[in-house]
Amino acid sequence: MYSFMNDYSEGAHPRVLELLLSSNYEQNIGYGEDIHSERSKEYIRKLIKKPNADIHYIPGGTITNLIVISALLRPHQCVVSADTGHINVHETGAIEATGHKVVSVPTKEGKLTPQAIQTVLDYHSDEHMVQPKMVYISNSTELGTIYTKSELVAIADICMKNQLLLYLDGARIGTALMAKENDLTLEDIANLVDIFYIGGTKNGALLGEALVICKDYLKEDFRYLIKQRGALMAKGFVMGIQFEALFQDDLFFRLAGHANKMAERIARALKEKGYSFYVEPCTNQLFPILPYHTLEQLAKNFNFSIQEKINEDKTVIRLVTSWATSQDGVDSLIEFLSNIKENNRS
Repeated sequence: MYSFMNDYSEGAHPRVLELLLSSNYEQNIGYGEDIHSERSKEYIRKLIKKPNADIHYIPGGTITNLIVISALLRPHQCVVSADTGHINVHETGAIEATGHKVVSVPTKEGKLTPQAIQTVLDYHSDEHMVQPKMVYISNSTELGTIYTKSELVAIADICMKNQLLLYLDGARIGTALMAKENDLTLEDIANLVDIFYIGGTKNGALLGEALVICKDYLKEDFRYLIKQRGALMAKGFVMGIQFEALFQDDLFFRLAGHANKMAERIARALKEKGYSFYVEPCTNQLFPILPYHTLEQLAKNFNFSIQEKINEDKTVIRLVTSWATSQDGVDSLIEFLSNIKENNRS
């Protein structure tokens, strides 16, 4: 059975494992202050052209979101998110558990707009309501869509105008940057947002996210806050080594490009067979619409997830490709869904 359930089913790229193995008997300084962590941070700083950016390695996306939001908001403040946002849907109320409300707004294709943000600001007008102070977006989004440069500029502008922090969840920033329609660079993102992270877990690393703090006034005592939340790893060099392998050349981007390429192959073939999609395919997350009665048969051969049941006859499923998805796996899925389509026609 081949899995299209997510993009973290496989372990790590061989280059990552090789560097971990070759440095296995080194005696490194702990808590991310080792030579590998420093070297990998310099690679990232050069890419974003911010030599003074603070970079912290944190084990996973949910704890990164929790640390950032709880650290930067005062007790009476909230964060604004798309209704599909990861912090609103898939984090078990982690943000609310820190005492901060997630104010979600309906969005088209999972993307926030300045108009949606303004609606929240207009409604939360006095001290009887939580005060909006942060805008949370992800790129790519939970629906696999991406922000264009003009869209991100517009969001950054309204945030600056209203003194809102802009935080970008980059769990899948690699596939966003490698999308054919993308016109953003990592440098652009670093210039437009206050804080963001680069996801390694979903792009070739065993684990780890690189949190990048772009604004000086947000840097103070951040290591204390990471430690307090239990995310300052003694063996922080394990993550530093992995990001060193990913960023010493363009490996990080090549892996994300492969995931997109495999998804594009699936999307193109399914469109040719007459399948439609919930949202237009863009990155490595696909949302084809299938007849409900075919799902049990599909599940016997492939792992996938159900996104949404449209009606009694049609269901949106979610297929995700990864840095390690094989062409054979993709071709077997295409063949299977093509046969289902042909059988339905006959």
